[in-house]
Amino acid sequence: MKSYELTAEPRTVTGKKAAKALREQGLIPVVMNGGNAVELPYNNPLHDGERVVEIADHKALVTTLLSVKSEDVRNLIYTPDIFYINLDVHGSKKTAILKEVQFHPVKEQILHIDLQEVDDKKPVVIEVPVKLEGHAEGVKAGGKLTLSMKKLKVKALYTAVPERLVINVDNLGLGKTMQVGDLHFEGLELMNAKNAVVCAVQLTRAARGAAAAAAADTAAAK
Repeated sequence: MKSYELTAEPRTVTGKKAAKALREQGLIPVVMNGGNAVELPYNNPLHDGERVVEIADHKALVTTLLSVKSEDVRNLIYTPDIFYINLDVHGSKKTAILKEVQFHPVKEQILHIDLQEVDDKKPVVIEVPVKLEGHAEGVKAGGKLTLSMKKLKVKALYTAVPERLVINVDNLGLGKTMQVGDLHFEGLELMNAKNAVVCAVQLTRAARGAAAAAAADTAAAK
């Protein structure tokens, strides 16, 4: 993945009114979840914007409430690319990935962003764009190549996550599919269902006609 530089400010006031006030200033409320669970009770000092959220018996995550400028995240969100984020909060450096973006249902305005803090020891789960390469055998025979899954969910260290999952389709025949279980990428665990269809070569009307004509010619020659 490529890196993305982002500056954020801690926030301590929460609630709908506070979030609305931020957006009126051209800011977006952000929550960054800590990458590792901590034991309760948590006695370490909390920095501005940090809070402890219980997730299970005697376990919690340290989350950080932040705000970012809307113009600073446009190239992070309105793109098919994926990034790891170098986050600067008052000089404190964090690394994170984008987990979720909430949009206004009508205006397409960004309402809220969720980040997940990452490190080079614990794997993360992230969706990675798929890129098909090659010229499928089925396409040469008149079929149509279709991509059913534009992204695949992978589990890996963030440092091992590629910008794209490149899939070669040269050997994909007419009427054949390629499923998640057919794929393997070194250092990555695919999290989607193994029988989920990633891409296929569909039998077109022209291909059916050609196949029928070929069958008729074969029958006539006997």
